[in-house]
Amino acid sequence: MPTSPAASPLPPSRTEPDGSAVIRVLSYNIRSMRDDTAALARVISACEPDLVLLQEAPRFFRWRKKLAPLASACGQVVLSGGATAAGPALLCSLRATVERTEDVLLPLTPGLHRRGFATAVVRFGRARLGVLSCHLSLQKDERYEQGGMLLDHLARLGTPHAIAGGDLNERPDGRTFRRLATELRDCWATAPWGAEQTSTPADPHQRIDAILATPDIEVLGCGVPLGHPGVTEADLRAATDHLPVLAALRVPAS
Repeated sequence: MPTSPAASPLPPSRTEPDGSAVIRVLSYNIRSMRDDTAALARVISACEPDLVLLQEAPRFFRWRKKLAPLASACGQVVLSGGATAAGPALLCSLRATVERTEDVLLPLTPGLHRRGFATAVVRFGRARLGVLSCHLSLQKDERYEQGGMLLDHLARLGTPHAIAGGDLNERPDGRTFRRLATELRDCWATAPWGAEQTSTPADPHQRIDAILATPDIEVLGCGVPLGHPGVTEADLRAATDHLPVLAALRVPAS
């Protein structure tokens, strides 16, 4: 793993005088919490997120009893998802006001894993935001179709501003990633911060995890929080088999 620290700290969460909100968003594939959950909680907590977009959240026996303690340990609450969304989940801080949530199961292709979206509409002060966490297919044609479904579901949330994040299972030059980045802003490409590659912690060599935002959201910085205060390489290696993506965003007042 590269040892260079993040270039400069991301701005803290805050509400601006004009009603806009600066928020921190973290996207993280946590491999069903099969690794070091204490390290995982330390990484999430150190990033001080307002929203956490999880992939591969626990989804089998007593999955809620696994996800809720993780949220609590990170100063978050469970917003939506888990088994009811086939893996994606959303956590949020108490700063968020929740309007509604919806878990979406995508069409099942025989022989492949079931996929889904965890979605919500939240407010931070006067900033209203649609949120979607995803884990797209390993199969390229199914993944491309799911990319279109992602854009459709994000639009159906009916909010003036929206973000999506997750494990896209594809690099930025892939056709699904490019499809998403045509309509949404790839936050890393817009304002790179920290490190770029998200897979794997032991040998980061590809960026397959991303946070994307509607064009009217200002991206203040986005990347793997390597060198971020409180985030250690040891914890990043122990927590799961992906590296997280952290973004600071300014969401306009609605």
